[in-house]
Amino acid sequence: MNKECTIQNSYSSKDSKQGELYLVATPIGNLEDMTYRAVRMLQEADLIAAEDTRETRKLLSHFDIQGKTLYSYHEHNKDASGPELVRLMQEGRKLALVSDAGLPAISDPGADLVRLAIEAGVSVIPIPGANAALSALIASGLPTDRFTFVGFLPRDKKRQEEILQSVQRDTSTLLFYESPHRIVKTLERMLEQLGDREIAVARELTKRYEQFVRGSISSCLRQFEEVAPIGECCIVVQGAVGKWELPPEQSSWWESLSVAEHVARYEEEQGATHKEAMKLAAKDRGVSRRDIYQQLLAGEEA
Repeated sequence: MNKECTIQNSYSSKDSKQGELYLVATPIGNLEDMTYRAVRMLQEADLIAAEDTRETRKLLSHFDIQGKTLYSYHEHNKDASGPELVRLMQEGRKLALVSDAGLPAISDPGADLVRLAIEAGVSVIPIPGANAALSALIASGLPTDRFTFVGFLPRDKKRQEEILQSVQRDTSTLLFYESPHRIVKTLERMLEQLGDREIAVARELTKRYEQFVRGSISSCLRQFEEVAPIGECCIVVQGAVGKWELPPEQSSWWESLSVAEHVARYEEEQGATHKEAMKLAAKDRGVSRRDIYQQLLAGEEA
């Protein structure tokens, strides 16, 4: 059954008993990228939840923000911390969520706290600012009209290949995050699964030694084999072209299939996991993965 929609009017008059969750962007390197509004929200917040409280204390000290209660909220304690933070907001506290750098809830557990807050009826308000993936994209020289954010690939080789195979035919520009000590192996895997596409690797964004390495995957791979990069990297990858791009007559190959057959085809022919197969089928059909799951469930119950 479809749930009723909910409406959040972020800046209407509020019940003073209910707090809010503010998603506050922090600099990805250069502290001058901190916005006036972000500083103000950290000053006004009753509580600040941080991925790494040590890094956040340095940020608060730099902007002379004092006397704030910091809560640790990260991947390893989110199941315990999340409900407690929601309880505090329901009691009227104004909570600012920050990540180590950039926008919270992008490739970090902040997304889980956002879901919990929404389910509890707490308003969630974005305070925008710096973002590494979009900064890399706009300076990459690759198309910006359509893009797909993939984030960090898993460490397991098989799962890496599954995810890369799932975006092989995606014609939009692809955005990845990667650590410097894994960049060579990741580019090797991309070369195997995506072909020798045009890419841009951005590292140390907004910092003194910011660098963009642009070219084919193979040429950039040779560069990093010779000179190991330092600093976190964003990889911007050209979308599917040539043999990777489905011709128009094959673009709706799945239309005659049931949802179950559609999902099974991806599992059998591409070796995708059930979860990835559902995601791919959902993308083909222009629906959410939840819709695919519900249709599969309905088929099993029939």
